[in-house]
Amino acid sequence: MLANQCWQTLDAIVEDCVNAVGVDVNTASAALLTRVAGLSSTIAQNIVDFRDENGRFEARTTLKKVPRLGPKAFEQCAGFLRIMDGKNPLDASAVHPEAYPVVKAISEKNNKDIKALIGDSSFLKGLHAVDYTDDNFGVPTITDIIKELDKPGRDPRPEFKTATFAEGVNSVSDLEPGMILEGVVSNVANFGAFVDIGVHQDGLVHISALTDRFVSDPREVVKAGDIVKVKVMEVDVLRKRIGLSMRMNDEPGQDNRSQRSSAAPRRNDQQQRRQPRRDDSSSNNAMGGAFAAAFAKAKK
Repeated sequence: MLANQCWQTLDAIVEDCVNAVGVDVNTASAALLTRVAGLSSTIAQNIVDFRDENGRFEARTTLKKVPRLGPKAFEQCAGFLRIMDGKNPLDASAVHPEAYPVVKAISEKNNKDIKALIGDSSFLKGLHAVDYTDDNFGVPTITDIIKELDKPGRDPRPEFKTATFAEGVNSVSDLEPGMILEGVVSNVANFGAFVDIGVHQDGLVHISALTDRFVSDPREVVKAGDIVKVKVMEVDVLRKRIGLSMRMNDEPGQDNRSQRSSAAPRRNDQQQRRQPRRDDSSSNNAMGGAFAAAFAKAKK
């Protein structure tokens, strides 16, 4: 039961990704095409078979010739199927064929070829969506069309950033205390965070060296995948152990506990000196009773 739910969730995620990024209809497999909205497994296989028999698709309209791909299915899937280097440059974008007349109107009104206006940010940013609305397309739709023309086929995912490892630092033996490097957090534990700095051995940033403030859980400061700047504090080549700090004011070889005093909660001096009091009276009474009993027994 749980496995089925996991697979269903995974299927939904894959379908969302495919529909967000789009699919090259001339290279996609039948399995991938099945994830596109409006395409069943039968229609997806028919697209592949049609492509194998007739060659690559040159226009989205050719999809209408695929067996069992009717008007309704075409309406649903056309905007997600991309045709690169086809007859119509809009076929490589997310602009739906039904909205091509809008792009044509923009082109004609500004005496600019469709291919030339695609990607021309300065020109497109000067357009006013309200100037191209009609009974079928309102301002929100026109705005989306202009955005797609500005960055056709854009990937909606955020930019993937990676750490820039230092040149010439490829192994633990290349490290020296005091080096400041960039790395990526590979794992977070209760006692600190492990950071990959490009030497095939992760270094450890102890919880006390994550930041200047008190931290009860390292996950409050970092998470796996974060790109961080660290200072090399200690290197043990034989044991392949690397001590790191994210506190740039820490110095290798020095006792940095005084610098970290702010990271630990301070206790009142009176509380530190205060010791729990013993109940001496009860202890003395017990001892006296024991001596009295022993003395009475000896007299007998």
